[in-house]
Amino acid sequence: MKEFWSFIIKETKHITRDKRTMMILFGMPIIQMLIFGFAISTDVRNARTVVVTSQVDHQTQRIVDALDQSEYFNVMYQVHTPAEAEQLIRDQKADMGVVFSYDFASRHDGVQLITDGTDPNMAQQYSNYASQIMGTQLMNVMQKKVPNSVSLKMLYNPQMKSSYNFVPGIMGMLLMLICAMMTSISIVREKERGTMEVLLVSPVRPLLIIVSKAMPYLALSFVVLLSILLMARYVLWVPISGSLWLIFMVSAIYIFLGLSLGLLISTIAETQMAALLMSAVMLLMPSTLLSGMMFPIESMPRILQWVSALMPPRYYISAMRKLLIMGVGIQHVVSEIVVLSGMTVLFLTAALLKFNKRLE
Repeated sequence: MKEFWSFIIKETKHITRDKRTMMILFGMPIIQMLIFGFAISTDVRNARTVVVTSQVDHQTQRIVDALDQSEYFNVMYQVHTPAEAEQLIRDQKADMGVVFSYDFASRHDGVQLITDGTDPNMAQQYSNYASQIMGTQLMNVMQKKVPNSVSLKMLYNPQMKSSYNFVPGIMGMLLMLICAMMTSISIVREKERGTMEVLLVSPVRPLLIIVSKAMPYLALSFVVLLSILLMARYVLWVPISGSLWLIFMVSAIYIFLGLSLGLLISTIAETQMAALLMSAVMLLMPSTLLSGMMFPIESMPRILQWVSALMPPRYYISAMRKLLIMGVGIQHVVSEIVVLSGMTVLFLTAALLKFNKRLE
């Protein structure tokens, strides 16, 4: 029995001395509980709102003020036609439009909400929150419950298909995992086996060896990209409204970014387990939780919005939603292209400097 307890104590000491094991056992659960418990939220916060009023009366103004004073909506524009409201939403300057009928003051009826259907879950949330606020205001005035006569119009996704939302997110997550995680693991595997030193003393330049390790994953990434687009179009019936050449161009930048990040991880990690853990912590969880794939970035606390701004998948997913679903031109994704290109140069430069330092 004494030997049994000695083995337990020995194993406990091994576990507590292994920093990676301790991080998996305690670090990951704590981080996930904090993120899911306090940070991640599907609540509506400060949704940019445009109001359409043909004639402004006291009752209409009270409802507009109630929307603006709530923590959920921020009335930024007041226009005269629904077409103007739709254009502001298409230009990504507003999240929701509220259209009052011309005789709303007398009938207390006839309100249409216009939302961006690329994220149908949030669009439905906007409708529910706005309907509740307007219903409360009308009930206070009429001193009785009034029928809910709010209609909803979803741009780009009138049928409210959830696939319109998750297809760009899946593209961003899969391409990043294939490019970064698999590239880093394949290079670290060579270091673990001791074959990397053999390759480096060969007549081939060291940089070409590293590039050759990444090239198969470059080709696989484009195959995966094409497969996702074909399945999205012909299986899930998600429209490809934008230019295919533009979609492939932005995806190519994102793929090179993933490969550069994989090379950088491979120069830091010494083992496959370390590379896998770094990739999971740096890529998988952030890509899922902080990129806007599952939860709206606007609903996150300010500090997590700053962290989200450092996540490459955020910009790629945003660009794919605009190109695939909305069908916009290159002028609407310039900011995403610039950020992704800058990150690619940054990661590639850091990886090459780190790699050259290891060779010296």
